[in-house]
Amino acid sequence: MLTVLLFLLAAVLGVLMVGVIGADVFEVSASTDSDQVFSDPLADTALLFISIAAGLPAVLLAVRRFGRHRSGALSSVTGRFRWRWAGRCAALAFPLYAVQLTLYLAWVPDESGSPSEGSATAPAWPAVVGALVLVLALVPFQAAAEEYVFRGWLTQFVGRFARSPWPGTVASAVMFACAHGWGSLSGFALLLSSSLWWGMLVVRTGGLEAVVALHIANNMLVLGLATALGELDETDSAATAPWQALVLETTFTPLYYVAITWLARRLRLAGTTVPGQ
Repeated sequence: MLTVLLFLLAAVLGVLMVGVIGADVFEVSASTDSDQVFSDPLADTALLFISIAAGLPAVLLAVRRFGRHRSGALSSVTGRFRWRWAGRCAALAFPLYAVQLTLYLAWVPDESGSPSEGSATAPAWPAVVGALVLVLALVPFQAAAEEYVFRGWLTQFVGRFARSPWPGTVASAVMFACAHGWGSLSGFALLLSSSLWWGMLVVRTGGLEAVVALHIANNMLVLGLATALGELDETDSAATAPWQALVLETTFTPLYYVAITWLARRLRLAGTTVPGQ
Protein backbone atom coordinates (compact mmCIF):
# COMPACT_ATOMS: atom_id res chain seq x y z
CA MET A 1 0.00 0.00 0.00
CA LEU A 2 2.80 2.40 0.90
CA THR A 3 4.44 1.92 -2.49
CA VAL A 4 1.23 2.75 -4.36
CA LEU A 5 0.64 5.80 -2.17
CA LEU A 6 4.17 7.02 -2.87
CA PHE A 7 3.62 6.58 -6.61
CA LEU A 8 0.38 8.56 -6.40
CA LEU A 9 1.93 11.30 -4.28
CA ALA A 10 4.93 11.59 -6.58
CA ALA A 11 2.71 11.84 -9.66
CA VAL A 12 0.40 14.50 -8.22
CA LEU A 13 3.17 16.60 -6.66
CA GLY A 14 5.31 16.22 -9.77
CA VAL A 15 2.62 17.72 -11.99
CA LEU A 16 1.97 20.54 -9.51
CA MET A 17 5.69 21.36 -9.33
CA VAL A 18 5.98 21.41 -13.11
CA GLY A 19 3.00 23.75 -13.24
CA VAL A 20 4.44 26.12 -10.65
CA ILE A 21 7.87 26.13 -12.32
CA GLY A 22 6.29 26.63 -15.73
CA ALA A 23 4.25 29.54 -14.42
CA ASP A 24 7.40 31.16 -13.11
CA VAL A 25 9.35 30.61 -16.34
CA PHE A 26 6.60 31.94 -18.57
CA GLU A 27 5.67 34.65 -16.06
CA VAL A 28 2.07 33.50 -15.63
CA SER A 29 0.38 35.46 -12.86
CA ALA A 30 0.11 33.59 -9.59
CA SER A 31 -2.93 33.62 -7.36
CA THR A 32 -3.01 35.34 -3.99
CA ASP A 33 -5.41 32.62 -2.80
CA SER A 34 -3.59 29.90 -0.87
CA ASP A 35 -5.92 27.28 -2.39
CA GLN A 36 -4.98 28.21 -5.96
CA VAL A 37 -1.78 28.28 -8.01
CA PHE A 38 -2.83 30.59 -10.84
CA SER A 39 -4.98 33.70 -10.85
CA ASP A 40 -6.62 32.44 -14.06
CA PRO A 41 -9.36 29.98 -12.98
CA LEU A 42 -9.09 28.02 -16.23
CA ALA A 43 -5.35 27.50 -15.82
CA ASP A 44 -5.82 26.57 -12.17
CA THR A 45 -8.59 24.08 -12.98
CA ALA A 46 -6.52 22.55 -15.77
CA LEU A 47 -3.51 22.11 -13.48
CA LEU A 48 -5.66 20.54 -10.77
CA PHE A 49 -7.26 18.10 -13.21
CA ILE A 50 -3.95 17.14 -14.81
CA SER A 51 -2.43 16.48 -11.38
CA ILE A 52 -5.38 14.26 -10.44
CA ALA A 53 -5.31 12.53 -13.82
CA ALA A 54 -1.65 11.70 -13.24
CA GLY A 55 -2.86 9.36 -10.52
CA LEU A 56 -4.34 7.04 -13.17
CA PRO A 57 -1.10 5.89 -14.82
CA ALA A 58 0.61 6.02 -11.43
CA VAL A 59 -1.78 3.58 -9.75
CA LEU A 60 -1.85 1.28 -12.80
CA LEU A 61 1.94 1.23 -12.98
CA ALA A 62 2.34 0.67 -9.24
CA VAL A 63 -0.19 -2.18 -9.18
CA ARG A 64 1.38 -3.78 -12.24
CA ARG A 65 4.87 -3.56 -10.77
CA PHE A 66 4.20 -4.32 -7.11
CA GLY A 67 0.66 -5.71 -6.90
CA ARG A 68 -0.43 -9.31 -6.62
CA HIS A 69 -2.67 -9.12 -9.67
CA ARG A 70 -2.59 -7.59 -13.14
CA SER A 71 -3.40 -3.91 -13.29
CA GLY A 72 -6.32 -4.78 -15.56
CA ALA A 73 -8.02 -6.34 -12.55
CA LEU A 74 -8.66 -2.81 -11.29
CA SER A 75 -10.94 -2.21 -14.28
CA SER A 76 -13.17 -5.26 -14.02
CA VAL A 77 -13.34 -8.96 -13.26
CA THR A 78 -12.53 -9.62 -16.93
CA GLY A 79 -9.14 -7.93 -16.56
CA ARG A 80 -9.97 -5.09 -18.91
CA PHE A 81 -12.14 -2.00 -19.26
CA ARG A 82 -15.38 -3.01 -20.98
CA TRP A 83 -15.85 -0.11 -23.40
CA ARG A 84 -19.18 -1.24 -24.88
CA TRP A 85 -20.66 -1.63 -21.41
CA ALA A 86 -19.26 1.76 -20.39
CA GLY A 87 -20.95 3.32 -23.43
CA ARG A 88 -24.31 1.90 -22.39
CA CYS A 89 -23.81 3.22 -18.87
CA ALA A 90 -22.92 6.66 -20.23
CA ALA A 91 -26.06 6.66 -22.40
CA LEU A 92 -28.05 6.43 -19.18
CA ALA A 93 -25.81 8.54 -16.94
CA PHE A 94 -25.76 11.72 -19.04
CA PRO A 95 -29.52 12.25 -19.47
CA LEU A 96 -30.24 11.17 -15.90
CA TYR A 97 -27.73 13.60 -14.42
CA ALA A 98 -28.87 16.33 -16.82
CA VAL A 99 -32.35 16.03 -15.31
CA GLN A 100 -30.88 16.08 -11.79
CA LEU A 101 -28.82 19.19 -12.54
CA THR A 102 -31.79 20.94 -14.14
CA LEU A 103 -33.95 20.27 -11.08
CA TYR A 104 -31.17 21.54 -8.82
CA LEU A 105 -30.81 24.79 -10.76
CA ALA A 106 -34.58 25.30 -10.68
CA TRP A 107 -34.78 24.53 -6.96
CA VAL A 108 -31.80 26.42 -5.55
CA PRO A 109 -32.04 30.20 -5.98
CA ASP A 110 -29.17 32.24 -7.36
CA GLU A 111 -27.55 33.77 -4.26
CA SER A 112 -25.81 36.48 -6.25
CA GLY A 113 -29.12 38.34 -6.47
CA SER A 114 -27.96 40.43 -9.42
CA PRO A 115 -26.04 40.06 -12.63
CA SER A 116 -22.29 40.17 -12.26
CA GLU A 117 -20.29 43.12 -13.48
CA GLY A 118 -19.79 43.04 -17.18
CA SER A 119 -22.61 40.54 -17.71
CA ALA A 120 -24.08 42.83 -20.35
CA THR A 121 -20.95 42.43 -22.46
CA ALA A 122 -21.15 39.79 -25.17
CA PRO A 123 -19.06 36.74 -24.26
CA ALA A 124 -15.88 36.05 -26.19
CA TRP A 125 -17.16 32.85 -27.77
CA PRO A 126 -13.83 31.62 -29.19
CA ALA A 127 -12.36 31.81 -25.68
CA VAL A 128 -15.43 30.14 -24.17
CA VAL A 129 -15.32 27.32 -26.71
CA GLY A 130 -11.60 26.85 -26.16
CA ALA A 131 -12.10 26.71 -22.40
CA LEU A 132 -14.92 24.19 -22.80
CA VAL A 133 -12.82 21.96 -25.03
CA LEU A 134 -9.94 22.03 -22.55
CA VAL A 135 -12.07 21.30 -19.48
CA LEU A 136 -14.17 18.59 -21.13
CA ALA A 137 -11.06 16.93 -22.55
CA LEU A 138 -9.51 16.67 -19.07
CA VAL A 139 -12.62 15.56 -17.17
CA PRO A 140 -12.63 11.90 -18.33
CA PHE A 141 -9.05 11.39 -17.16
CA GLN A 142 -9.62 13.20 -13.86
CA ALA A 143 -12.83 11.29 -13.11
CA ALA A 144 -11.36 7.93 -14.14
CA ALA A 145 -8.29 8.53 -11.99
CA GLU A 146 -10.42 9.10 -8.89
CA GLU A 147 -12.42 5.94 -9.56
CA TYR A 148 -9.36 3.79 -10.17
CA VAL A 149 -7.71 5.02 -6.99
CA PHE A 150 -10.69 4.86 -4.63
CA ARG A 151 -13.16 2.29 -5.97
CA GLY A 152 -10.51 0.32 -7.82
CA TRP A 153 -7.26 0.03 -5.93
CA LEU A 154 -8.31 1.07 -2.40
CA THR A 155 -11.42 -1.13 -2.39
CA GLN A 156 -9.45 -4.15 -3.55
CA PHE A 157 -6.61 -3.50 -1.14
CA VAL A 158 -8.91 -3.43 1.88
CA GLY A 159 -10.82 -6.39 0.45
CA ARG A 160 -7.68 -8.54 0.64
CA PHE A 161 -8.03 -8.55 4.43
CA ALA A 162 -11.74 -9.36 4.51
CA ARG A 163 -13.87 -12.16 3.16
CA SER A 164 -16.43 -9.65 1.93
CA PRO A 165 -16.14 -6.71 -0.50
CA TRP A 166 -18.18 -4.44 1.76
CA PRO A 167 -15.45 -3.32 4.19
CA GLY A 168 -13.44 -2.06 1.24
CA THR A 169 -16.52 -0.40 -0.21
CA VAL A 170 -17.19 1.48 3.01
CA ALA A 171 -13.53 2.41 3.53
CA SER A 172 -13.19 3.79 0.00
CA ALA A 173 -16.44 5.76 0.40
CA VAL A 174 -15.22 7.41 3.60
CA MET A 175 -11.81 8.19 2.11
CA PHE A 176 -13.38 9.59 -1.06
CA ALA A 177 -15.59 11.93 0.95
CA CYS A 178 -12.68 13.03 3.14
CA ALA A 179 -10.45 13.63 0.12
CA HIS A 180 -12.82 16.35 -1.08
CA GLY A 181 -12.37 18.28 2.16
CA TRP A 182 -14.88 19.49 4.71
CA GLY A 183 -17.32 22.10 3.54
CA SER A 184 -20.69 21.41 5.10
CA LEU A 185 -22.52 18.53 6.73
CA SER A 186 -24.87 18.18 3.78
CA GLY A 187 -21.92 18.20 1.37
CA PHE A 188 -20.07 15.49 3.28
CA ALA A 189 -23.26 13.41 3.53
CA LEU A 190 -23.77 13.80 -0.23
CA LEU A 191 -20.26 12.60 -1.03
CA LEU A 192 -20.45 9.71 1.43
CA SER A 193 -23.88 8.58 0.25
CA SER A 194 -22.91 8.75 -3.42
CA SER A 195 -19.66 6.91 -2.74
CA LEU A 196 -21.48 4.08 -1.02
CA TRP A 197 -23.92 3.66 -3.90
CA TRP A 198 -21.08 3.84 -6.42
CA GLY A 199 -19.10 1.27 -4.46
CA MET A 200 -22.06 -1.09 -4.37
CA LEU A 201 -22.45 -0.61 -8.11
CA VAL A 202 -18.85 -1.70 -8.66
CA VAL A 203 -19.51 -4.87 -6.68
CA ARG A 204 -22.78 -5.63 -8.45
CA THR A 205 -21.42 -5.08 -11.98
CA GLY A 206 -17.93 -6.44 -11.41
CA GLY A 207 -16.16 -3.37 -12.72
CA LEU A 208 -15.60 0.38 -12.69
CA GLU A 209 -17.29 1.22 -15.98
CA ALA A 210 -20.67 2.29 -14.57
CA VAL A 211 -19.18 4.61 -11.95
CA VAL A 212 -16.60 6.05 -14.32
CA ALA A 213 -19.43 6.88 -16.74
CA LEU A 214 -21.51 8.55 -14.02
CA HIS A 215 -18.53 10.44 -12.60
CA ILE A 216 -17.66 11.76 -16.06
CA ALA A 217 -21.27 12.76 -16.74
CA ASN A 218 -21.46 14.54 -13.38
CA ASN A 219 -18.26 16.53 -13.83
CA MET A 220 -18.73 17.26 -17.53
CA LEU A 221 -22.19 18.74 -17.08
CA VAL A 222 -21.38 20.74 -13.95
CA LEU A 223 -18.01 22.03 -15.12
CA GLY A 224 -19.19 22.52 -18.68
CA LEU A 225 -21.99 24.75 -17.42
CA ALA A 226 -19.66 26.61 -15.06
CA THR A 227 -17.16 27.18 -17.88
CA ALA A 228 -19.83 28.42 -20.28
CA LEU A 229 -21.11 30.85 -17.64
CA GLY A 230 -17.62 32.01 -16.67
CA GLU A 231 -17.97 30.69 -13.12
CA LEU A 232 -14.95 28.40 -12.89
CA ASP A 233 -13.56 30.63 -10.16
CA GLU A 234 -16.49 29.83 -7.85
CA THR A 235 -15.33 28.06 -4.69
CA ASP A 236 -18.46 25.92 -4.30
CA SER A 237 -17.99 22.19 -4.77
CA ALA A 238 -19.67 18.93 -3.82
CA ALA A 239 -18.16 19.30 -0.34
CA THR A 240 -20.14 22.51 0.18
CA ALA A 241 -23.36 21.29 -1.46
CA PRO A 242 -26.62 22.48 0.16
CA TRP A 243 -29.31 20.17 1.47
CA GLN A 244 -31.28 20.39 -1.78
CA ALA A 245 -28.37 18.79 -3.63
CA LEU A 246 -28.27 16.03 -1.01
CA VAL A 247 -31.98 15.32 -1.50
CA LEU A 248 -31.60 15.09 -5.27
CA GLU A 249 -28.44 12.99 -5.03
CA THR A 250 -30.04 10.48 -2.67
CA THR A 251 -32.91 10.19 -5.15
CA PHE A 252 -31.15 9.97 -8.50
CA THR A 253 -28.10 7.89 -7.54
CA PRO A 254 -30.26 4.97 -6.30
CA LEU A 255 -32.27 5.27 -9.54
CA TYR A 256 -29.06 4.93 -11.54
CA TYR A 257 -28.00 1.99 -9.37
CA VAL A 258 -31.30 0.16 -9.93
CA ALA A 259 -31.30 0.83 -13.68
CA ILE A 260 -27.69 -0.23 -14.19
CA THR A 261 -27.94 -3.40 -12.10
CA TRP A 262 -31.13 -4.37 -13.96
CA LEU A 263 -29.43 -3.77 -17.32
CA ALA A 264 -26.34 -5.69 -16.24
CA ARG A 265 -28.41 -8.72 -15.26
CA ARG A 266 -30.40 -8.56 -18.47
CA LEU A 267 -27.23 -8.47 -20.54
CA ARG A 268 -25.72 -11.24 -18.38
CA LEU A 269 -22.71 -9.03 -17.77
CA ALA A 270 -19.65 -10.89 -16.53
CA GLY A 271 -19.17 -10.39 -12.81
CA THR A 272 -22.75 -9.30 -12.11
CA THR A 273 -23.93 -10.30 -8.66
CA VAL A 274 -27.26 -10.04 -6.92
CA PRO A 275 -28.10 -9.62 -3.23
CA GLY A 276 -27.53 -12.78 -1.28
CA GLN A 277 -24.77 -14.15 -3.50
